[in-house]
Amino acid sequence: MKTTQDYVQLDKQLLWHPYTSMSNPTPHFLVESAQGCEITLSDGRTLIDGMSSWWSVIHGYNHPVINASITQQLENFSHVMFGGFTHKPAIELAEQLIKITPDDLQRVFFSDSGSVSVEVALKMAIQYWNTQGNPKKQHFVTPKSGYHGDTFAAMSVCDPENGMHNLFNKALTQQFFVSPPPTGIDKPVQANYLNEIRQTFEQHHQEIAGFIIEPVVQNAGGMRFYNPDYLNHIRAMCDEFDILLIFDEIATGFGRTGKTFATEHSNICPDIMCVGKALTGGYMTLAATITNDRVALGISEKGGVFMHGPTFMANPLACSAANASLKLLTKYNIPVKVGQLENWLQEFLSPCSSLKQVKDVRCLGGIGVVELHSPVNLHEIQPKFVDLGVWVRPFGKLIYLMPPYIIEKNQIEKLGQAIYQVVKNLE
Repeated sequence: MKTTQDYVQLDKQLLWHPYTSMSNPTPHFLVESAQGCEITLSDGRTLIDGMSSWWSVIHGYNHPVINASITQQLENFSHVMFGGFTHKPAIELAEQLIKITPDDLQRVFFSDSGSVSVEVALKMAIQYWNTQGNPKKQHFVTPKSGYHGDTFAAMSVCDPENGMHNLFNKALTQQFFVSPPPTGIDKPVQANYLNEIRQTFEQHHQEIAGFIIEPVVQNAGGMRFYNPDYLNHIRAMCDEFDILLIFDEIATGFGRTGKTFATEHSNICPDIMCVGKALTGGYMTLAATITNDRVALGISEKGGVFMHGPTFMANPLACSAANASLKLLTKYNIPVKVGQLENWLQEFLSPCSSLKQVKDVRCLGGIGVVELHSPVNLHEIQPKFVDLGVWVRPFGKLIYLMPPYIIEKNQIEKLGQAIYQVVKNLE
């Protein structure tokens, strides 16, 4: 019979974890169970989860409503191909998504993951312009400091210099990059940023299919919050130069910024929106690319078919989990519930501002960020958080929290105290 240590050793020998070296891996902790906002390790330690498992488990772990929805679907069928078949979970999920997303978005294309939903969005834009007699529109504009996924087209619109994908730059399609929006949720819009976009559009609009951006928050590119009014100006310029606007709401969607979608902080609607992560409440991998009639019918009426079709597209179990998750979400008063979470994050992270190692503390909705002056060593810092009974996974200079929405105040307090203690003891 294998012991916990046996499994840990087998993990090191056999498994290649994300963003991890096989020869010198970061520590990995064997999970036995998870409930609510707590993860229990095989050695008996219990950790308060500050990450929502990469921002997806918004209702906590092992939720009875989502469990029941999946179980019921499992008794009928777990999967059928979506080519030639359809099923109620997918239809009901599309109906819910259209109801809660901006009014102009009316068509839903399901895929396997957030990265793939971005691939789909870029392909939609290119195919749309091809069917409209503009086959030269094959490229995209995007701000630096952005992150849109790990697949090839998605990597091509991630930050080309400081992002995690610069190793592949020579193999990627070369896109057009502009400066990132200046940070500061209430900072006035700066004309020089908008002028840079306008100049790029003026020079290259005949080959630009779309502009892709993470609305309000650039997430993995630095947890940068910016003024939503930038989106209003970008929408106007996209309309002026006949360029599609794509919002990547994979991280910001489903309440994370204090509104159901981050686009609601602005006055506009994108042509294409990508969602994923929290879509299923963190239960199963599923994403969607949602678009307007202009794009969907533009492709379909002249081009016939959209050229994409994942094997596990609209998986019934994943759609059932998503249906249950969205029904739970609609029962929340998101501005109140996530607003309360923002207040707690601000209260318990703000003491970190007094530490000499800390450059900035900022919070928005269910996102709390402690930015340091220099990067942390994940090998050293991760076990320290575990020893303090919390699950926090920093990257670069950022120690941040994106906890489940159901988390309690005392749990946020413990997370904040742990971050303060670990940062204070950094050399």
